[in-house]
Amino acid sequence: HVQLVESGGGSVQAGGSLRLSCQASQGITRTYCWGWFRQAPGKEREGVAAMHSGGVSTYYADSAKGRFTISQDENTVFLLLNFLKPEDTAMYYCAADKYNLKLARYYNYWGRGTQVTVS
Repeated sequence: HVQLVESGGGSVQAGGSLRLSCQASQGITRTYCWGWFRQAPGKEREGVAAMHSGGVSTYYADSAKGRFTISQDENTVFLLLNFLKPEDTAMYYCAADKYNLKLARYYNYWGRGTQVTVS
């Protein structure tokens, strides 16, 4: 059974940075697709960044391009958030799936989220 645990969220001022981490308990191979999603109050969950096959392919939402970077080290995936804006405030979730789902929301495995607040 795959479990994903996020960490690294917090409160920062606009322009600041955070690095989110997501560790998989077991069962994730290098060929899996990892995704980072976020959901703000009253809004739908949206894909922010995704990575397939250990970084062979990466995908970013327009809002994330040039500011966020997804990376992987063994069974941990990271999301580096730079130049944060108040509109980036949301709960951030990581997800994993054996198929390359890119930024779609149909991932099979999900973490419980880590809160990012930008003021």
